Amino acid sequence: MIRLDPLPSFNFYIALIEDADNPLKTAAAVGQAFVLGGFSEASGLESEIQIQEYAAGGINDRVFRFPGRAAYPNITLSRGVGFSEDLYLWHEGFLKGEGKRRNGLIFLANERRVPIKAWTFENGIPVKWSGPALNAASSAAAVEKLEIAHEKLTLTLSPGKALGALAGAIGI
Repeated sequence: MIRLDPLPSFNFYIALIEDADNPLKTAAAVGQAFVLGGFSEASGLESEIQIQEYAAGGINDRVFRFPGRAAYPNITLSRGVGFSEDLYLWHEGFLKGEGKRRNGLIFLANERRVPIKAWTFENGIPVKWSGPALNAASSAAAVEKLEIAHEKLTLTLSPGKALGALAGAIGI
């Protein structure tokens, strides 16, 4: 029997693929995502089709609309500041002109933490890193954010298909 209950949004994993040309590193990154998790929020899982309008001469009761290019907003990842500096170092690589694009996987899991849906993004660039807001009068956790511009976002219904899509995107 298929359950139609909505999935909770708090069970998710994120994997950033450091070396898209190396299948072993891809598998390791996916494995780490399940072990480490670490992100408290992910936003920007959106796609939009831009519309081209055409006003035909002599037809005044409408403007024709045609689908154009796809557009994808930046993905923003948030997590508590810990000992790892990996997000900042990826961003810093681009600041120095030495950065490498990364592909990524975002898995949404059910209550048992089994991945049900997955999104892949391609050719990510860390365009903005934000450090924590520091305030001695607050007991809130220190949070860092990374904003990633990318070329394409694909929804895959199963983790196996997501891995296949990523492998195809990186030419494995």
